[in-house]
Amino acid sequence: MDDRVTENTAARRFEMAIGDTIAAAYYRLEDGKVVLIHTDVPQQLSGQGIGSKLAEGVFRQIRESGRQAVVRCSFMTGWVSRHPEVNDLVVG
Repeated sequence: MDDRVTENTAARRFEMAIGDTIAAAYYRLEDGKVVLIHTDVPQQLSGQGIGSKLAEGVFRQIRESGRQAVVRCSFMTGWVSRHPEVNDLVVG
């Protein structure tokens, strides 16, 4: 599994390829902030930690780009609550 997360700005999502499938965290931009609105992990990959690896990569990308995040996705809200190391990135 390639756990590198990339940002696909055209599709407005962060992506992680797993074989022939893609796990993705969708966003919109508001006032320069990344508003995380939906996380999608293919059903057949559920329960394997894919969502957590995706979230780690998403917040790494946000940190490296100097942006901040607004979390509107229930999966990401739960993940952030367990990872206080990203609290400095979360606003709103």
